[in-house]
Amino acid sequence: MRIGFDNDKYLKMQSEHIKERITKFDNKLYLEFGGKLFDDFHASRVLPGFEPDSKLKMLLQLKDQAEIVIVISAEDIESNKIRGDYGITYDMDVLRLVDAFQGIGLYVGSICITKYSGQAGADQFINKLATLGIKSYKHYKIPGYPSDIERIVSDDGYGRNEYIETERPLVVITAPGPGSGKMATCLSQLYHEHKRGVKAGYAKFETFPIWNLPLKHPVNMAYEAATADLNDVNMIDPFHLEAYGETTVNYNRDVEIFPVLNAMFEQILGESPYKSPTDMGVNMAGNCIIDDDACCQASNQEIIRRYYTCLCDLKRGKDCKEDKLKLELIMKQAGLTVENRAVVSAALEREEVTGHPAASIELPDGKIVTGKTTDLLGASAAVLLNSLKELAGIDHKLHLVSPEAISPIQKVKTGYLGSRNPRLHTDEILIALSISAVTDPNAMLALEQIPKLRGCEAHSSVLLSSVDEQTFKKLGLRLTCDAKYEESGKMYHKH
Repeated sequence: MRIGFDNDKYLKMQSEHIKERITKFDNKLYLEFGGKLFDDFHASRVLPGFEPDSKLKMLLQLKDQAEIVIVISAEDIESNKIRGDYGITYDMDVLRLVDAFQGIGLYVGSICITKYSGQAGADQFINKLATLGIKSYKHYKIPGYPSDIERIVSDDGYGRNEYIETERPLVVITAPGPGSGKMATCLSQLYHEHKRGVKAGYAKFETFPIWNLPLKHPVNMAYEAATADLNDVNMIDPFHLEAYGETTVNYNRDVEIFPVLNAMFEQILGESPYKSPTDMGVNMAGNCIIDDDACCQASNQEIIRRYYTCLCDLKRGKDCKEDKLKLELIMKQAGLTVENRAVVSAALEREEVTGHPAASIELPDGKIVTGKTTDLLGASAAVLLNSLKELAGIDHKLHLVSPEAISPIQKVKTGYLGSRNPRLHTDEILIALSISAVTDPNAMLALEQIPKLRGCEAHSSVLLSSVDEQTFKKLGLRLTCDAKYEESGKMYHKH
């Protein structure tokens, strides 16, 4: 668990670079902000040392200059599109983002509804925003977008959109998810600003792929694995290579759209300020890697984790066969197999010995602890308890929660709550351990080890219940599972 990324250097360098970009225009920069502003756990996994809220902290260094515009597509509102990690609709996530930004002192100026064409759901959301005192603006679908540049960059295209009134030099355009219309919103604003005599600029902030790492660097390949479902492909930026003779990495969508963007810049500004997609970016993450090998190892684990996630999704009925093929190709290109993930073989070996599901956790010192299925505990609960004992230096033969204390919990589960499985889940064993800690110093010592589990690798030999999956996630464990159910003959499985 070596640190591979200098987070303090990143915060300073990134904010300074954005300030510098603002000055290159008429003290007005529209910054398209890709990826997650809150809780960027992918970045923290592949760049050990990168804090999940680093991008947010960076923006806080610019908070007196910055305002945020949140963009949401009317089509996503109408279809009730769900944000997978939070399980809420995109329109509800906009309100969550407003609260979150304002709660830490960042100014949210307004909400922009893109691809608007009179959708009833969008109108309801606009009315809701009005009752909450939040300004909103409508941007319309433009026929021929993005190829009909003459029409797009005209009063009949961007000119129809409502001009978003902003107050500060840095306008951060963000959204609940991809495809919301962030770039189109930025370009529409450039059009309106230049009609008003303001020579505003545009830049793009994307952490991945990292432009100044090699194309097949594990960090960049891990990004491809993470976006397998979006068909994103990393590629050499041909425009940058031609303009500067320098090899940089971008991804297919930005490279493909650049000629169109360049033509739009020329139409709006008279000339384009950029010679390549790489020029548009402001990402400094690649300059803050301090241990390349640590980042490579972390990224290789991420690739394997993404592969296991896809296998489990397939088992649960999700249509992601194409994703699986792409991930297999990435694994092959990276020279990886599942054997490169030590916790996998440890869990499977324990399962083979016991004849029942097993689980394993790799602790910060590299030691791997396993857990087996028993009459009292599921394998996930057992490995969690065993890991805390190991971290606390407690004899594994010692009971931290007595069998007599577990028995009434099982009775409540099966007798009153209708559960068929009497064994304790991970959340239940942690609660039981907390109760024991009131009178048992060893149980208290074990509880105090919980923070040390964050960032540890874990594997289960079977698919876990949603309860166990969520507990592992909340503890910060990086879980993979074999794509099989504990009860293989069943047609229905409760997740």
